[in-house]
Amino acid sequence: MKNKITKSLATAALLNFISVPAFSAQDHIENAESLVQQAQYKNVATIKRNFAKQVALNYSVLNADLKQSVNKYNLVLNADQLSTVARHTQRNISQANSALQQLKGLPNNTGSLLQVRLASETMLTDWQQGENPLFAFAPAGDDSQWSEIEAFDQFGNIHYLSVDQMPTQPVFIVELDQQKVQGAGIAVMKGILSANKFSKNMVSPQNQLNNDQPLQTSVLKKIHLEDDKEPWISGKAEVYAIVTGIDPSRDEPILDIVDLPYLDHDKTNYSPNQVLIHWQRYRWQAVDLLLMEQDDNTNYKTLAMKLLEISEQVMASIPDLQAQGYTIIPKLTNELLKAMPDEWFTNNDDYVDVFYTLFENKEYQGYKGASSNATITLSPLEINPRQ
Repeated sequence: MKNKITKSLATAALLNFISVPAFSAQDHIENAESLVQQAQYKNVATIKRNFAKQVALNYSVLNADLKQSVNKYNLVLNADQLSTVARHTQRNISQANSALQQLKGLPNNTGSLLQVRLASETMLTDWQQGENPLFAFAPAGDDSQWSEIEAFDQFGNIHYLSVDQMPTQPVFIVELDQQKVQGAGIAVMKGILSANKFSKNMVSPQNQLNNDQPLQTSVLKKIHLEDDKEPWISGKAEVYAIVTGIDPSRDEPILDIVDLPYLDHDKTNYSPNQVLIHWQRYRWQAVDLLLMEQDDNTNYKTLAMKLLEISEQVMASIPDLQAQGYTIIPKLTNELLKAMPDEWFTNNDDYVDVFYTLFENKEYQGYKGASSNATITLSPLEINPRQ
């Protein structure tokens, strides 16, 4: 839907919509749980929509901030860098940020999460030469079900943009700083997963880690995605991996979260040379690798606890772990995959691909995942201790 459908709204009504009551200096540390009970902070999409409307209506003032910061080398401006906004708008930004941290399950010291990004460098010249931009945001829900993209102009009019085709008119996208969100979210997940103890059933001490022995690892030499599942408004992909295996010293699953921050675009070859698997962490010489893509609505505390809950259920259903051997690892991975569509994934974190039963000391050249969406080259690497 290349042509935009426009609805005129009274500017005064919009100003009333975005106006907020006076807040004290303590508002930015107000309990975030109470914030998310308020309608304007109930979910990520609503927060982005309200902020997009605020920025659009204040464009004549904010234009100077944008022109100073946005250029061909940098298309992004963080919300806390909008120095010319009115004080009540600054309070709104602070409140929104606190609510976002709560909604995403992140620490309250994560920093500013909202940002404004020019959708494409191809729009830069027209915008710099005076064409007025629109301010858009990614809707809530499953992106495969989106029918249109809502955007605002500086007069408060609503425009509807195509989901599939990027507009030619300059568009600024209000979004979360996905790199910051994912980094903080992965730290939260690692903390929860590493702190959990499913059982105390000990196995042979020979499986304990020995710091005097070389580290056996597998290195991600190359990776390529056919489809990163992202519409134009969602920008760069933010992909991470979950390595699933069994603890060497307890009858517990190991779920290792590995950030892949360089994996921005599909149909692109990346050569990260990144250590992906530390084999001493696992009982058997086999693991599964699940690739996920970060999206807006994931609460990382909830996600980590759900991963643990499902893993615990799988482990409890196996009467003789040693007899099953490494074949229980795909069972664990499949239970995680089965839970995704309805329980905790509605354009939250998207499934990208899965690699079953990767073995230690084996070279994988141009190896496709089960869904043929990701292709990897994985090589064994022994890292000797310092003498």
